[in-house]
Amino acid sequence: MSSFENMSRYAERMQKQYPEGTRLLLNSMNDPYAPVPPGTRGTVNFVDDAGQIHMKWDNGRTLAIVPSEDDFRKLTDEELAEESEIEEESENFEQTM
Repeated sequence: MSSFENMSRYAERMQKQYPEGTRLLLNSMNDPYAPVPPGTRGTVNFVDDAGQIHMKWDNGRTLAIVPSEDDFRKLTDEELAEESEIEEESENFEQTM
């Protein structure tokens, strides 16, 4: 199997594991110039052909995760429910203003 085929299969696995809209939490980023801070949450935009996970971070950044270099995880169902509850409370508050 060629390295291109290996990379293609890897990218396909990443695309299935992290579809658009998946919420992730960054533990650490191996970027010496402008890393996203640890603990930042974000939403997957897409996974490219190299398997990099392109993100829309909650702090406004749009830097990709490199799975072989960066440490991250999916948000748990509990964390997702908590986010949804906070968002709903915020929307209700804005409607009362």
